[in-house]
Amino acid sequence: MADGGQPRSKKLKRLVALQRHVEKMVEGELAETTRQRTEVGEQMDMVIGAIGSMTPVHMQFSKGYSERFSRLMIKDKQLSGVQQVQETRILRERTKGDRLEEQMQEARGLEDREKEDEAVYDLLEIMLMPGRDKKY
Repeated sequence: MADGGQPRSKKLKRLVALQRHVEKMVEGELAETTRQRTEVGEQMDMVIGAIGSMTPVHMQFSKGYSERFSRLMIKDKQLSGVQQVQETRILRERTKGDRLEEQMQEARGLEDREKEDEAVYDLLEIMLMPGRDKKY
């Protein structure tokens, strides 16, 4: 048994669950960033359409459209950087979770072997007790 009266595998199991939760949170952040990038892309397409339009109303606002397009490009580039950071973080968090899970499995295996060894020692102790009837 580990400190606190709880087996190490149980503590690691809680850590694995926590790590998987962190991983899901980062995945949610990435999904939101991806959604925002999609939105920005759609807005960029609309602005390009307006810039290329031959209607007099759109022609009057071409300078404003080009400025808007420039701001959208900057925002898309920023979101792209954020997305890369989040993807890297997901990989890092997933790797941490996988390592913790492996440690948990190893700890569980060691605990199981320890229980089996104790059971064998208990059985040997019973069989080698003095005064035990030798009739089988």
